[in-house]
Amino acid sequence: MPGLTSPDSTVLLLGLFLIAGVLTAKFSTRMGVPALVLFIAVGMIAGSDITGFIYLDNPYIAQLIGILALIIILFEGGLQTKWTTVKPVMKPAISLATIGVIITATIVAIGAKQILGISWAESFLFGAIVGSTDAAAVFAVLKGQNIKNRLTATLEAESGSNDPMAVFLTLTLIELLLIDHEGIFTLLTSFLVQMGIGMIIGLGFGMLASFSINRINLDSSGLYPVFALAFALLTYSMAALMGGSGLLAVYIAALVIGNQDLTYRHSIFRFNEGFAWMMQILMFIILGLLVFPSQVFQLDIIYKGLLLSILLMTVARPIAVILSTLKMNFDMKEKIFLSWAGLRGAVPIVLATFPLTSGLENSQLMFNVVFFVVLTSALINGSTIKPLANKLKLTGPARPNPVHSLELVSIGKANAEIVEYEVNEKTSVLGKTLEEIPFSKDILVNAIIRKNELVTPTGKTHVKDGDILYILVPKKKKNELKRILNEPSTELSNRSE
Repeated sequence: MPGLTSPDSTVLLLGLFLIAGVLTAKFSTRMGVPALVLFIAVGMIAGSDITGFIYLDNPYIAQLIGILALIIILFEGGLQTKWTTVKPVMKPAISLATIGVIITATIVAIGAKQILGISWAESFLFGAIVGSTDAAAVFAVLKGQNIKNRLTATLEAESGSNDPMAVFLTLTLIELLLIDHEGIFTLLTSFLVQMGIGMIIGLGFGMLASFSINRINLDSSGLYPVFALAFALLTYSMAALMGGSGLLAVYIAALVIGNQDLTYRHSIFRFNEGFAWMMQILMFIILGLLVFPSQVFQLDIIYKGLLLSILLMTVARPIAVILSTLKMNFDMKEKIFLSWAGLRGAVPIVLATFPLTSGLENSQLMFNVVFFVVLTSALINGSTIKPLANKLKLTGPARPNPVHSLELVSIGKANAEIVEYEVNEKTSVLGKTLEEIPFSKDILVNAIIRKNELVTPTGKTHVKDGDILYILVPKKKKNELKRILNEPSTELSNRSE
C-alpha cells in the first residue's frame, strides 16, 4: 500500500481484520452460519488467490498463531465451565476424548487409504488429524444455546480434553514416518506420561494462580485479568517443556481457577471472553489466508473431501460415540446429537501444518483435504446443531441474556468487594425482607436487579425469585456471607427469630 511502511500496513490490516471479524460474528447468527466459517472466508478472500491483498504460505506462522489462540480459547472455555456441571459427565467426556478419538481416527484412516490412495501410515496420520473435535468450534457454536446442560457439558469437556490425544497421535505418526523406530509399548507409555504431566501441571498451576490472584494487591483492577492470562501461558509452556500436554494443562488449570472464589472474578472473565473472541477471529482468518482456494476447490479435492466428510459425519463419529458411551445412560436421541455436534475446526487445520513443516510426502494433499473436511463439518454440522436439538427435543428453557451491567471502578488495595448473587427457588433468603436476613452491619445489599430493572433496596424489600443481589462485603467476611446465603431455609428462619 503506497505511503505506508510495513509496520503501518500490518497495524492497518490487523484493525481491518478485527472489525471484519466482529461484524461477521454479529451477522453469522442471523445467517445461520457458524462465525468460524465466515472468519475463514474473510481470510480466503484477503488471500493471494482472490484479491491478492496478502500472500501467506508460511505454515510456521499459522502454527504459532494457532497454538497461541488455542491456549487462550481453552483457558476462557475452562473458566466459564462449572465443575458441578462437568463432574457428572467426566466419564463419557474422557471416554470420547480418548477411545472415541482412536475409533474415529481408525475408521477415517481406512477410508483415506481407499479414497486418497496414500500409504497406511499416511492414512492413519490423516485420521489422527481429523479425529478430535475442536474446542474453539464447539465453544463458539454452543455458547448461549438452550441445549440440555448434560449434552453441552459433555461436548465442551470432550473438546477441551481430546486435543492431547490428537496432538499425540499426529506427532507420533509423523515420527514413525520419518524415523520408524518406536514400539507400541513406548508409544502408550509416552501418551500416559503426557496426559499425567499435563493433569498435574494443570492442577498445580490452577491452584497457584487462584491463590496468587486472591492474595496479591495490585494497584489497578485491570491487571488481574492480565495476571490470570499470564498463568495460562505459563501453564502451557511448563507442561510442554516437561514433556506433558500443554493444552490439557491449560484447560484443567482454567477449570480450577474458574471454580474458585476469585477477586475481580467478573473482570477476569469478561477480559478473557473478549480476548478469546479476538484470538478466534485472528486464528481463523490466518488459517484462511494460509489456504489457496485454487488448490482446495479443485474437483478432485472436492470429491475426495466430500467422501471423507460424509464418512466422518455419518459413520466414524457415530460409531465412536456409540462405542465410547456404552452403559453411560445416554439414550439414542442424545447419542445422535453427540455424534452430529462433534465439530471439527482449528485444531485439525493447525495439526495439518505439522506434516507441512516436517516436509512429509503428500503433506500438501492432506492439508487441502483436511481443510475441506473442516469447512464442510463447520458449515453442515455447525449450522444444523440447533434445529437438530429442537427436532430431537433436547432443548431446555431459553437462557436469558441479562441486559443489565454493573461496572465497578476499584483499586487492588480496597478491603471490600461487590458480590453478585442470583436468587432461585432453592435459595434460603427467598421471600424474606432484607432486614430479616442476619447480615452483619457492614454487609450491605446496595442494588437489586429484578426483571431487568433496578430496585433500590430498603430493609422492607422482599427478596424474590430471579432477583440478582449486589452485596457489598468486607473481604474478611466473604465466608460468612456465603454461609448465610447457602444455609437451609429453616436454619436461617431460626436465626432471624
